[in-house]
Amino acid sequence: MPTKLMMIFVAFDIIFAACGGLLMGFSLVSEQTMRGDPTLDNVARNLLLDQCPLTAGVVNAIFIFVTFLLSLPALFLPTNRGWLRAQGWLVVFCAVFTLGLGLSVWVSTLQTRRQLGVMWGQQTPLIQSLLQQKFNCCGYHNSTSPPFIQDTTCTNSLVAAQKAGCIGDFSKFANGYLDLIFTAAFGMVGVDAILVLCVAMVIQYRNEQERYRHIDEKVGTGAF
Repeated sequence: MPTKLMMIFVAFDIIFAACGGLLMGFSLVSEQTMRGDPTLDNVARNLLLDQCPLTAGVVNAIFIFVTFLLSLPALFLPTNRGWLRAQGWLVVFCAVFTLGLGLSVWVSTLQTRRQLGVMWGQQTPLIQSLLQQKFNCCGYHNSTSPPFIQDTTCTNSLVAAQKAGCIGDFSKFANGYLDLIFTAAFGMVGVDAILVLCVAMVIQYRNEQERYRHIDEKVGTGAF
């Protein structure tokens, strides 16, 4: 009959693997979406995802899956501690890896306006026009700086002058979207930390069981 400790350990081990699946799925789907044609729905999101470490996310997910596989022998070998130690160190590595990804996204949110300004200047007129239509704005700072792209939203200079620049709404969207990404990454680090504690407790529990077993063997030998 499995102990409560082992049940908690297995539960968080599965959650740990699920986090790896979510990270892998998000990274691969995002890369696939970015290769598609830009639309009003995905243009802003794709520009932000292009700045995220998606390839590193895939690599991190692979390490998470490998770590989960290393935990399986420990589940079927009730006295083993070597596999658990290996898993514990790999979970720490994955946690640091994930924390680094989350911090890189978080740091980018501290300079959102400056980075988006550079990003805007690097885009084609089509992308700039889609952004104008999405946020109902003209130009980045305003209709003249840089000059707006004439489209269905900014039909002429008079209409464009009456609309705000895209910097405000675009920055607000970027901060909200990137906040979700790095918050999810930090949440995964929290799961990693709990799993490390579970691994440490299981190792301690098995150490005690081994010690008691040795004591019983000595007592049994002496009695014999």
